[in-house]
Amino acid sequence: MTAYGLLVSPSHNRVYSQAAAELVRAELAVFGERALGGRIRDIGETSVGGVGYVTFEADELGPPDVRLLSNLSSLYALFEFCDGGLLRPVAVEPLDLFGSDLLTIQKYSGKTNEHFTKLLLNVTAMATDSPADLVTGRPRVLDPMCGRGTTLNQAMMYGFDAAGIDLDGKDFDAYAAFIKTWLRNNRVKHRAEVANIRREKSVVGRRLHVTLGASKERYKSGETIDIEVVNADSLQAGRFFKPASFDLVVTDAPYGVQHASRPKGGRPGRRQELSRSPVELLAAAVPEWARLLRPGGAIGISWNTFVGRREDLADILAGSGLRVAESEPYLRFRHRVDQAISRDLIVAAKP
Repeated sequence: MTAYGLLVSPSHNRVYSQAAAELVRAELAVFGERALGGRIRDIGETSVGGVGYVTFEADELGPPDVRLLSNLSSLYALFEFCDGGLLRPVAVEPLDLFGSDLLTIQKYSGKTNEHFTKLLLNVTAMATDSPADLVTGRPRVLDPMCGRGTTLNQAMMYGFDAAGIDLDGKDFDAYAAFIKTWLRNNRVKHRAEVANIRREKSVVGRRLHVTLGASKERYKSGETIDIEVVNADSLQAGRFFKPASFDLVVTDAPYGVQHASRPKGGRPGRRQELSRSPVELLAAAVPEWARLLRPGGAIGISWNTFVGRREDLADILAGSGLRVAESEPYLRFRHRVDQAISRDLIVAAKP
């Protein structure tokens, strides 16, 4: 057995940094259970020279293993512990295709921490029938409540095709402006357009469609990434996307604090009272999202435990024919965000 230690990224904000080591321990355990055949053992924490490390043991990691672990959400550097207390750096190979500013430059109230977004995407991918596809395949991602696109940007960073849907027109406009400006400023070869979506001669939403290449050569050869965002109601996602067309559905449910869940009662399109609980929204939306998921794919949802119980969300997912991940590592992600938000995640796979 070989002992390893990883440095947690120092770029976390103050609140997230307090939970980061415990979260990456749980994430590492999920990777070990789902993709590394249970070979990750004795996950813990230690201090070397006054610096904290998340530690673990494993049979010596081969290149495919390192490539997978290189994408842990809070990984800053990876070392092998050698005789005499020396640390040997292990070269990591993250999937990242673009600069980190794609994920960090947007600042707005209610934004999900980008490290947690990456964690949610990772552990959802681990629950699929082919967890190694995170690095060896190209899963297609849907965020059915995408807001200003944090999940879409992380998928783009990985080189995945991604789609999002959101009812808020201001968020749709803000993301369209951001991504077009970012691509232009970073001289990324792309095409981007916004157009109305028509059904039976009526406008039912708007669509942003972006096609880009990680390099000019890839763009010219047709090796492109597609990002698509629809400004419409997530409860009608099936009107805009084909059944069984996504490998991963990943979303951060409204917390009932900065965000509201969805209108309560009344007719669509009318100003209505807003519910603080995500449970009502998810009960209506998850069956629609599940239809968009391919067999063997997975759904990952994060939510505020102060306004929704895990048991309720598990019942909703199971009622849509999904298999909830209930192994011990998947139950260790709950953490405090602020006085009003205790965040957790739940993941379920489609048989």
